[in-house]
This record gives sequence, structure tokens and C-alpha cells, in this order.
Amino acid sequence: MLIVQKYGGTSVANVERIKAVAERVVKTAKEGHKVAVVVSAMAGETDKLINLAHQVSSAPREREMDLMLSSGERVTCALTAIAIEELGHKAMAFTGRQMGIITDDVHTRAKIEKIAGERAKKALDEGYIIVVAGFQGITESGSDVTTLGRGGSDLSAVAIASALNADLCEIYTDVDGVYTTDPNIVPEARKLSKISYEEMLELASLGAKVLQTRSVEFAMKYEVPVVVRSSFNDNPGTLVTKEDKDMEKVVVSGVAYDKNQAKITVMGVPDKPGIAAKLFKGIADAGIVVDMIVQNVSSDGKAADISFTVPRTDTKKTLKLTEGIAKELGAKGVDMKEDIAKISIVGVGMRTHSGVASQMFETLAKHGVNIMMISTSEIKVSCIIDAKYAELAVRVLHDMFGLAEKKG
Repeated sequence: MLIVQKYGGTSVANVERIKAVAERVVKTAKEGHKVAVVVSAMAGETDKLINLAHQVSSAPREREMDLMLSSGERVTCALTAIAIEELGHKAMAFTGRQMGIITDDVHTRAKIEKIAGERAKKALDEGYIIVVAGFQGITESGSDVTTLGRGGSDLSAVAIASALNADLCEIYTDVDGVYTTDPNIVPEARKLSKISYEEMLELASLGAKVLQTRSVEFAMKYEVPVVVRSSFNDNPGTLVTKEDKDMEKVVVSGVAYDKNQAKITVMGVPDKPGIAAKLFKGIADAGIVVDMIVQNVSSDGKAADISFTVPRTDTKKTLKLTEGIAKELGAKGVDMKEDIAKISIVGVGMRTHSGVASQMFETLAKHGVNIMMISTSEIKVSCIIDAKYAELAVRVLHDMFGLAEKKG
């Protein structure tokens, strides 16, 4: 088998951990597998580099930021290859450029367009373990280094697995799989043996931080089987794969929560065609991602309140922008609420089971949790609630849908 293994920042945080990663990699190779390794920068290194740049300039150019930030993964990549060689196995380190990872020209959040990988394939055939610096690539012209954004090493690993036609992509992190919810809130949370790409994509976008959203999208598009495992133990992980019939039997696979939410309400908007389009075009043009939207029209049909949610980090920017647009639209005013949370249930079984949303609403109502906004898809139901009830909501929903670890 050809296996791609990705190790995150906590897994390569210091020399001791890099040596432990090298031992795990060599063990895999000794089992008869070809191994390609993708590494992140050592924990805290990227933030350190960002801070250095901001000590020099309040607004450093993104091109130079990419060149600097890519150095963190290069250091780890070289150290890991050296550690593998020290254990008696041939290893070769590759930067994004040397791997042939071609991206678009967008700095700090580039998208992978293709991976050449010929040199890496040759090295694998010659018995080398290859170690690739994650999170980075090179523009088509070859003139500029690019980075893929936060969590980009996950995307690097999945893309490399696809380009090399790997049999498996293992994502090693500080958790040993995907759980039904955050074990810090619900200690009885159960580790899933497998989960569909769609469910994982929903959970990742809803606040679960196990895998980066773009990496799941890429894995789903190219059908790359991904296993999430811990680099600190040998426990079996969670397989992220194509949906099968067994998955449909489980109505809800997980409960997610996200406290990084803010709700903006534009009050008394004239209820005329094109009003919502003007409001949300202005917000979109500013690069702000809107999540949930609810519009309530008054009984006389002349005015409406429009509420929507955005990431809390964008609150001030969104509020200022929305107030300006609201004046142009002749709205009565703008209100903002930050102490909210989004609670979501996810499961491919929702497609074939009715009444799931009503069970969720009834459970929250029974425990005195008021719902402000609702959003649904084929396999997801999300509610906006007061932030102070977030952990209670997670616990009662997890219990309601029977997701806890079975005892005995």
C-alpha cells in the first residue's frame, strides 16, 4: 500500500515528538508500505512568525507573508527527514515547490490547481520515505510561494494522496478520531469508527475542529479515504469515506456547537423586491461570509425584519457596513447580539427518517432553551440559541439521540 501520513503542529511540537513521528513512519515502512509524510510547522511557530511580521509592519504584504510563513513547514520537513535517516531508513524532504504543488495566485489562501509529483513518485519507487512541507505551493509561473490558509496541511495531505493515487490518507492529530460531540462537554461521547464525507463536511463547517473543511471537500471530490488518528497512541481512528447503507440506519451521527457567532438584525426594512439582494451583495462584496438568514414580514406586508449570522470576528466590520446599507434602504435601525451559539445535529440518516427536527426542538423546549433562528439541509438541523445554554443543549441533544458510549 501507499500511505500518506499527515502530522499536525502538536505532533511535531519539539525534537522529541519529531523523533516519535519518525519512529511511527519507519514502523509503517517496515510493514511493507510506501510512505509519504506531510508535516505542519511546529506548534506555535506560525503565530510567532506572524507576530514578527507585525512588529515590523502593521500591514505586511501578503506575498512576503507567504514566503515567510512557508518557512515553518520547511524546517519541520527537513528535521523529520533527518530523524528518519537517523533510524536507518532513506528519506527525502520536499518543499511545496519541489513537490510540484501548483496553486492559483491568491496569497495566504491559495487553492491547489494541480500536483506534478513526478520527482516524489520516483523517490518512492527508489525506496525513499518522502517528507513534504504542508500548507504551501507555488504559482503556475513558478515565481511566487503561496500558502493555503489555516489548516492547509490537511488539504496538502489529501491532495498529495490523490495525486499519488495513495490507498489511504492518515491525518494524525492530538485527538484519536471523530467523536459524536466534544468529549470535554460530554465525557460519554463516542468515537465513530467511520463517518461519511458529507457528515464530516457538515461537522467541520459547524465548529468541529478535527479536519479542515477544504480538505474534506477535496477528499469527497476525489474519493480519497481518510483516517483521523492520534499521534500519541495506537488506537484505531475514524475512517472518513463514501456513504454506505449502514450509515443511513443511524439517524444522527453527531452534535456540533459553535460560539463564534453574532446575529445582526435589520429592522423595519421596506418589503420590496431587491431589498435583500442589495443588503447581502454589499456584505458579500466586503468578503464577509453570512451563515443563517431569517426574514419576518409584518402583518400589513409593508416592512420586514431581516436577521442573519456572521462569524463573531467580523461583527464590528459587518455592523458598520450594515448600518450604512440600512440607511440607504430606509430601514428603522440595526441591532446586534453576540452572546449566541449555533447548535447542530448531523446525520445522513435524516434523509430517510422523519420527525428529527421536531425531536430536536421539543428537547430544547423541555429544557427551557429558546430558539432564535433555524436552518436545515438534507442531513443537518441548526439552531441559534443564547450562548449560556450551549453546553446544556449539546448534552441533552446528545442524550436524546442516544449517541453516548454504550456501557458493558
